[in-house]
Amino acid sequence: MTGLQTILLRPGRDSDGDDIAALIARIFAEYEGCFFDRAEFPELKAPASHYASKGGRLWVAEQDGAVVATTAVFVNREPDAFEIGKVYVAAQLRGSGLAQKLLSLALTEARERKGREMVLYSDTRFTRAHAFYERLGFVRLPGVRLLHDISHTLEFGFRLPLKAGDAV
Repeated sequence: MTGLQTILLRPGRDSDGDDIAALIARIFAEYEGCFFDRAEFPELKAPASHYASKGGRLWVAEQDGAVVATTAVFVNREPDAFEIGKVYVAAQLRGSGLAQKLLSLALTEARERKGREMVLYSDTRFTRAHAFYERLGFVRLPGVRLLHDISHTLEFGFRLPLKAGDAV
């Protein structure tokens, strides 16, 4: 397993869009029937600006100059409900603690802004991610949502109440 000592966590930039797209495409290719179509991700033209416009932030993890993980947080409902998005970690780094570090940044951001709750949505095929979210205290919401995309994606929703002082 690759160590986290070689990973740089930093704020995302608009120029990261192509690298994030490549990461997502590699991850989608791991799952049957999960296809990456760049046109379905217009936010990747300027990802940092996109999340800033939604009252949020984007982070990336770099290793040897390549984006190997990403996450974002943004306002879901004013004033105090936040959403985590773009949670992607390269296969070789899953289980390393990197996803937890990234989600911790997002949760800290929401708590510092007096967030009441965090939600996230995840493709029903990403079962390992669901177990991870549940270990962090997220509770799966009833039902699924259909994205009407090339992959016919169904997503589970997850919710985590936020309290000051909670840690991931």
